Amino acid sequence: MTTEVRGPAEIYDTHFVPALFAQWGPVVAAEAGVRKGDRVLDVACGTGALTLAAAKITGPSGSVVGLDANPDMLAVARGKPGQIEWLEGKAEALPLPDNGFDVVVSQFGFMFFEDKPKALAEMMRVLRPGGRLAVAVCDAVENSPGYGAFALLLDQLFGKEVGDAFRAPFSLGNVGRLQEICSEAGLMEAEIVQRNGKVRFRSIDALVSTERACVWTLGGVLTDQQFERLLMESETALGPFVIDGGTIEFDMPSLIIKAWKS
Repeated sequence: MTTEVRGPAEIYDTHFVPALFAQWGPVVAAEAGVRKGDRVLDVACGTGALTLAAAKITGPSGSVVGLDANPDMLAVARGKPGQIEWLEGKAEALPLPDNGFDVVVSQFGFMFFEDKPKALAEMMRVLRPGGRLAVAVCDAVENSPGYGAFALLLDQLFGKEVGDAFRAPFSLGNVGRLQEICSEAGLMEAEIVQRNGKVRFRSIDALVSTERACVWTLGGVLTDQQFERLLMESETALGPFVIDGGTIEFDMPSLIIKAWKS
């Protein structure tokens, strides 16, 4: 019997989306004020967690576009139900006309954009006058107790370089830095709000294994021997966050940039 080898996009959709990202789709859509009949663009849509949430709100009278630079993510997204247009493209050069959308949203991709002010400016360009923007990023790792403990464990076991690789998605968890980026993009009246969510994996092993497979953080960083050591030490470091039946759960807040186009 052969074992199916799954790529990063499938791992992301199977493990990260239910454990973390799916819950944020309705939250970000609400912060952007998505309504029935709206034309919505989801930038860095991944496998479509936020895109699907927006489409559920807009209904058949609206239209939703999910855009991502990663064709593998889009291949998974295209297998999802719904009348959504999936489009390959970069946030810094959106292949879309001016003033075409009522709402532009993005969740947990902004941290990885090469030119963040340019990406924000592009999102505003494709908004119609009066249109709304909401962009979510991970808050600082220190504000997520389980991930904060995991980052410190990586520092202790393998050095700061490995710990910092894991911290990459949390790099914009600073209101002042986000305000600077907004100013550079010309969003002088942008608002930044904090909202709380939960991380929930079925076990400590599931969390550690998923993080090891993540190409954006620890993918390819640890040897098999290091991984086994990390699994063993995580039982102690993450033990305080284990709840009923071995499930691990802890808070993970986000910061959301909110703006509108005059």
